[in-house]
Amino acid sequence: MQSNGYQSGFSNEFASEAIPGVLPTGQNSPQRVAHGLYAEQLSGTAFTAPRHTNRRSWLYRIRPAAMHRPFEALVHGSFHNRFDEAPATPNQLRWDPWPMPAKPTDFVDGLVTLAGNGSAAEQSGCGIHLYAANRSMEGRFFYDADGELLIVPQSGRLRLATELGVLDIKPLEIAVMPRGIRFRVELLDKEARGYVAENFGGMLRLPDLGPIGANSMALPRDFLTPHAAYEDVEGDFELIAKFQGNLWSARMDHSPLDVVAWHGNYAPYKYDLTHFNTVGSISVDHPDPSIFTVLTSPSDTHGTANVDFVIFPPRWLVAEHTFRPPYFHRNIASEFMGLIEGVYDAKAGGFAPGGASLHNCMSGHGPDAASFEKASAADVSKPDHLTGTMAFMFETRKVIRPTKQALEAPQLQRDYYQCWQGIAKHFDPASA
Repeated sequence: MQSNGYQSGFSNEFASEAIPGVLPTGQNSPQRVAHGLYAEQLSGTAFTAPRHTNRRSWLYRIRPAAMHRPFEALVHGSFHNRFDEAPATPNQLRWDPWPMPAKPTDFVDGLVTLAGNGSAAEQSGCGIHLYAANRSMEGRFFYDADGELLIVPQSGRLRLATELGVLDIKPLEIAVMPRGIRFRVELLDKEARGYVAENFGGMLRLPDLGPIGANSMALPRDFLTPHAAYEDVEGDFELIAKFQGNLWSARMDHSPLDVVAWHGNYAPYKYDLTHFNTVGSISVDHPDPSIFTVLTSPSDTHGTANVDFVIFPPRWLVAEHTFRPPYFHRNIASEFMGLIEGVYDAKAGGFAPGGASLHNCMSGHGPDAASFEKASAADVSKPDHLTGTMAFMFETRKVIRPTKQALEAPQLQRDYYQCWQGIAKHFDPASA
């Protein structure tokens, strides 16, 4: 592929050419596309969706996407949407990091489904997966017809070679791959590991800011889409599709990454989490954790997300007379957390980079005993600077159902509940 340059911003329209003069100009598009290319529209929303939510791109490609052999069912033991294999549990759950694979494993083969809810059929909910890989995808490509993919690297750099261009991402960056976009994952380091949220609902977008104003949280100009690049390569290739929770495989005689130019607003994009403009209290007590939302998939209930992507980045804690770590709480939403680097400020140990935790609707959680005692004795007249940390959360209105393989995995910490058992009783009715 020819380019890994980027275009900036959540724009209403992008236009990109690997060869100048391919894109038609004006309202009179030519009957025949320049250089013998084929015009193809890729629609991410209904044709009749309101203009401000409508997403589509025109692709000018060497061959139409329809050119492949019939799909056949492909068995994949660990990547699926079977969220009904085990009863949903109110227990707090936590997992150690998944190990790197011992045998050659690419991104698709290295996907493991931990949990999820809803389904592609109902166009609601999300799947939560981990990946661990030690080789690039060779001669194979992938697309997800069920949902868009939010990829969160924890270790190792990835090159996402897509139909619309190339995105390079590393830990502390994320990428969003819209549903239907075909891509290949190449490893830029020896190994790679991370998290994937598969969003079956409304497309991820920036949250509304309300009284916070225009210049906080994630800014549109920091989201980057790729410049056009293409492969004109013939050979024996495999196209893997995820459709209605199952994988399918088709053979094709050319690379599907053959888009020479494109224009529109339906494209993969990346974002550097270190650019997030953190908001917090400068007086007393806690704002809600929604101030850390990077992207949201809205639901049909206003103000309630199908899934949110929330981060807990380095920041200053300055509120006085306040217990500063995340407070004990029970929540109507369900929370899946991961850790990219460092230490999460509500846990003294046991939550390692690459690990995960799940706290379902109304399950009590919060700081462990050691973190509570430390924070309770802290001098809050002095600021506290949290550095070298990045945790994140997939938060959803629906109960998150762990898969059978997640509940049976050796990485599951079956003594996780013990971290709260040492919390002391301090109640004294006679004290002031």
